Amino acid sequence: MARRGKKKGRPISGWLILDKPVGMGSTEAVSKIKWLFQAEKAGHAGTLDPLASGMLPIALGEATKTVPYVQDGAKIYRFTVAWGQERSTDDLEGPVTKESDLRPSEAQLLALLPKYTGVIMQTPPQFSAIKIAGERAYDLARDGATVDIPAREIEIGRLDVVEHGADHTVFEVECGKGTYVRSLARDMGRDIGCFGHISELRRVEVEPFTSEDFVTIAELEAARFGVEEVDSSDMTEAADTAEAADKVEAPIDFDAIDALLVDTSAALDCLPQIAISDDAATKIRLGNPVIIRGRDAPVEAEEACATARGKLVAIGAIEQGMFKPKRVFAG
Repeated sequence: MARRGKKKGRPISGWLILDKPVGMGSTEAVSKIKWLFQAEKAGHAGTLDPLASGMLPIALGEATKTVPYVQDGAKIYRFTVAWGQERSTDDLEGPVTKESDLRPSEAQLLALLPKYTGVIMQTPPQFSAIKIAGERAYDLARDGATVDIPAREIEIGRLDVVEHGADHTVFEVECGKGTYVRSLARDMGRDIGCFGHISELRRVEVEPFTSEDFVTIAELEAARFGVEEVDSSDMTEAADTAEAADKVEAPIDFDAIDALLVDTSAALDCLPQIAISDDAATKIRLGNPVIIRGRDAPVEAEEACATARGKLVAIGAIEQGMFKPKRVFAG
């Protein structure tokens, strides 16, 4: 008997800006979204821990080619530091390793913030995805090893106190790629001598996306099945399997759920935009360079984005007035 081939999924492309709930892992979220859209391909732009909530940009189809541009974008987090305890994971998940009766005043914290603003060196948490001798630091830490993780250069655009209480402080930070918010809590607590860990963490922005782009799982399910609420307990377990769709009897409205996507090109707002003709688009999609026309067209650019009729065609370099494609997108 011939084996039944696995369903490929739909060739749908775009960004889904998920408001990830606490308790859901990033990989689980991608599988859920891929299944809801029945997409051929999906990936995310920056891991968000299960204990964290908020913005997880998920790329579908051709949008996966633009993931690096979103990963490199600035991010904004709002987080709460609980004072008096340091934990092995620098958040609520790990056991307490250090304790103190000291509590920081708001004045102490405000005086400390300049030390954590600008280009600084930061040591990632023991429980992090950093690779040490080919192994993930969190795997070594779970085996009881203490890992010597070298400090790395990161950039903090701003760090503000939003609310200060007796045992906790709420901060908001705008930071670049590679920043660990858990390390900020750990290091500030050590500097003051009161110790601290993250008790709540929410990512509110990933450039170029904002909170206005947020979509929840409930909104996606309502759009997908055309109902106000969906009992997804059974669906979540099989979210990444093509067979899961056969178990759902509710009608599918792909137009409604597809309308929640952000266009693939939104991830490339950071690049110069070049409008080209349909004929030029055809040549570019075949891998050929084209002459860039127009008074305002740049003569040189390491990276630029070519569009035709508002649709993304390719990412490439402009050299001596010619666009040379590096990464082509399906029409």
